[in-house]
Parts: sequence; structure tokens; C-alpha cells
Amino acid sequence: MHKPLILLLALTLMACGDKKARFEIPSPGAITQARLRVSSIEVRDVSLPAYASASEIVVEDGAGALRPVSKAIWADDPARAVTGALARSLEAGSTAKVAAEPWPLTSEPQARVQVRIDQMAARASGFYLEGQFAISSDGGAVSDSLNRFAISIPMADLAPASVATATGQAVDQLAAKIIARLRG
Repeated sequence: MHKPLILLLALTLMACGDKKARFEIPSPGAITQARLRVSSIEVRDVSLPAYASASEIVVEDGAGALRPVSKAIWADDPARAVTGALARSLEAGSTAKVAAEPWPLTSEPQARVQVRIDQMAARASGFYLEGQFAISSDGGAVSDSLNRFAISIPMADLAPASVATATGQAVDQLAAKIIARLRG
């Protein structure tokens, strides 16, 4: 007698819950692995602008304002998701062991990558990612460097799935720039 009541209550509570669609940043596609001068890389937590740090997916409207997309949010904390996506892309595209901070192994990483994103926006003209990345190495395996980047990804529309896909592609391109710097 109580089981049907409990089931009905559970279904009612689920119906009243969050109806927002959640979108992940996709993992990198097939990438050729580059041999680097370092065998291990720690990716520090990526710094995002305030509007990109929110759980809502935002797009730029015709007036240049960034507005949240109705009923669409990121599946994970955006800074954590971008950091994780960058670590996955770096590992997929190189021969190095890569992990997001905190570094999980007992031996220190040979290089650290810190990314500060200044702009991260989906616009009618495409997805735009701009900022700076720093590479540091306590042991001197690579030269410390500061590097600016600006990445633009074409988009068919401003739908949340398109924004998520473009975000993943932009992170992959950023990883390729970091890999190129670590090779040279």
C-alpha cells in the first residue's frame, strides 16, 4: 500500500525539479600526438571572466549584451570544465602525462600551464576565445613564457549545443597552441 504512494511522491518531486538542459564541453577528437620536451604537465585552474564562470550558457545578442540562454546551463562548473577539457586535449595531443591541479603524482610535473581567459563569448559571427597562457618549469625543462592567444570558431547558430561544441573546439585549438610552444 505504501509503495505506490512513495512512487507517486518520487515522480511528483522529479516533475517539479530542474528542467534546464545541461551541456558538457566535448572531449577532443582524434589528434596526432606531438613529442614534447617535457614528460609531465600540470594544468592550473583556468581563470574565466565572471560572465563565463556562471552556470548559465550565455550568448551575445545583436546589441552586444551577453544574455543567458533560456533553460540551458553547463553540466559542470565552467572553470573546472574548461580546465579538464584543456588537460584532456593536451594529453590527447602530446606524449606527456597531463593532469589538472592539484598534481596527483609524487614526482613534480616538468611544466605547468596557467591560462587566463579574457573573453569567451558566442556571437553571431562565431565563438571567440581570447587571453593569455603562461608556461613555467621549475627544473628548466622549458623556458618560461607568456603567450597571448585569440581563437575564433565559426558557428552555424547560437543554440546551446553549438556553443558547447564550439567551446570544445576552441579549447582544442588552445591546446594545440600550447603544444606548439612546448615543442619549440
